[in-house]
Amino acid sequence: MTDDLSAVLELREAQPVFEESGLTSIPYSLRLMPGDCLLIACRDSLRASRFADLCSGLVPLISGQVLCQGLDWHGLAETRAWALRGRIGRVMQQGAWIDLFGTDQNILIQQLHHTRTKTEAIVAEAIALSRRFGLPGLPTLNPARLTAADRAKAACVRAFMGEPRLLLLEDPVDLETADMMTAFLAELTAARERGCGVIWFSREPDLWRGYNAAGTQRLRLLDEGLMPMKQVM
Repeated sequence: MTDDLSAVLELREAQPVFEESGLTSIPYSLRLMPGDCLLIACRDSLRASRFADLCSGLVPLISGQVLCQGLDWHGLAETRAWALRGRIGRVMQQGAWIDLFGTDQNILIQQLHHTRTKTEAIVAEAIALSRRFGLPGLPTLNPARLTAADRAKAACVRAFMGEPRLLLLEDPVDLETADMMTAFLAELTAARERGCGVIWFSREPDLWRGYNAAGTQRLRLLDEGLMPMKQVM
């Protein structure tokens, strides 16, 4: 049996405070190992975001634990907690862009703040990821001036930067085109092969049709909690 500390993310009967999270105050349990992928269907985008907050240690608990890389969020000093969040890549429903900065600065800031990697190497990685996601290069315009499609691509670039240990992807990109789906799945596969655990939320689980990689589970996030869903073929 694998040691508990090897789990990328673990919810142990974690019961959130409703007033702080908006999530139903029921216990949530899951265990995400390196390279695992949870596909979570959730038609309520706000609920998906709040559940991602729960996984990120941003929601107070009535009882239970949420652990990331074996560390209990609620036992960490604030500085250590934010350093650990620096190992999480996230695509957020509302974008979470700082419009005072260019998109390039929005993409780079987490790695510049949380790592000692040289700036030149961080920029080079961002440029390479941008091109793989179909952008001509690292976008410098204000996020509000990008098209919705390019903002979604930039959000994926930001999430995949720095070889994260955990990815929380809330309806990540417009995957309706074959090229975008191919690019996204290539980066997702590479991340999982490096040992990254992934939670991919979607309002349209048909997007997962045909994605049957090993180590993948399918769940629904409902008022009643996390429920198994039938395999999507």
